[in-house]
Amino acid sequence: MSEEKLAFVGKQVKDIYGTFIGKVVGIITEIDGEIESVGVDCGSAGIKQLPYEQLVVQGDFVFFIPKWRLEAQKLIRQKSLTLKRIKALHEIVAENDGMKEDAELVSIKYEKKLNELNEAEKAVGDKLAARLAELDAEAKQVKAVLFDAKLQFRSNEMKEETYQQVKINTDELVEHINNERTEIGNVRAKLSGLTIDNITTDSAATTTPTAPTVDSVPATATTAEPASHSSTTADSHGEPVTATPAEEKPITVTASSNNNNEEGHDAAWLNQVIQQQ
Repeated sequence: MSEEKLAFVGKQVKDIYGTFIGKVVGIITEIDGEIESVGVDCGSAGIKQLPYEQLVVQGDFVFFIPKWRLEAQKLIRQKSLTLKRIKALHEIVAENDGMKEDAELVSIKYEKKLNELNEAEKAVGDKLAARLAELDAEAKQVKAVLFDAKLQFRSNEMKEETYQQVKINTDELVEHINNERTEIGNVRAKLSGLTIDNITTDSAATTTPTAPTVDSVPATATTAEPASHSSTTADSHGEPVTATPAEEKPITVTASSNNNNEEGHDAAWLNQVIQQQ
């Protein structure tokens, strides 16, 4: 096993929205030495085994990519390509009617694949709906913590400094939840927009989702740095005024962070979804 794959042992783990998960304490390997999962110390929640293919090393951190995000990205790529090939077949037949018989044989193959992808899309849609329900429940818990802190502050049971710290921490959690909600909404929009009418076979323009342009992927990834919290300004009563979430900034990700993923993580895509904290 290469030292590169062992380099993340001891690093802190966050999800791609910035929520702290725990610390890497060890790994579990297959009989051939390949990493199967990573053991993460989650405090009172115990040690959790996270699938290796869902982890990306980034500077001093290891980022965990939700499975729904990987599945949705794979589905978008496959459905986009399948629709483009079906449309290309239609265009070939329209240009040359003599190719109709040959095209029909190939068309059956891709129509079958499209039906399979539509079924997969329903499954992904159910997972996205379930995740949104989880996020709603988490948001309610965070709001309950903040509201209880506000009661303690108003009743002089809690110092203003402590209340402000609670507000900062809960604002961070709400921002992470909102970031994930937004991304789920974007994924749903991309999936619903993948139709034969919206697909173009022109190589210069495609409905396949694109990530920000990356000139080059550096050999060493940039370490995530804390974002400023503009939402901590207090009013005349010592209570903070809620501000808009901080602007999201992508982190540069090393393309070879995880060589065990058979599908492979697209560096540009990860630069888009992993946010600086």
